Amino acid sequence: MAEQPTEPSVEELIEQIRGIDVGQFLLSTVSTLASLAYGKLDNGDLAGAKVGIEALRALIPVLDGQIEAETIRDLQAAVANLQVAYTDAVGRGSPGESS
Repeated sequence: MAEQPTEPSVEELIEQIRGIDVGQFLLSTVSTLASLAYGKLDNGDLAGAKVGIEALRALIPVLDGQIEAETIRDLQAAVANLQVAYTDAVGRGSPGESS
């Protein structure tokens, strides 16, 4: 009979959390948020896309000094592309638009 994997203890979880690099965690979060914002735009959810874009605009400056400058430039370019796509979608009057 195979042994069941054991759940980590609270202490083990706390130790794992302490080991997380905040900059890398935030980069992962921002990358996921950018993908989510693109998905919201694709689905015509302009309100959701707008929140995602604004969150990215707020979070990217926090990464300054935490990650490579080139990566920050790439993220800023993604935000600029999202903003253009959002403006285009608003101009077309996409369904699901709410401001």
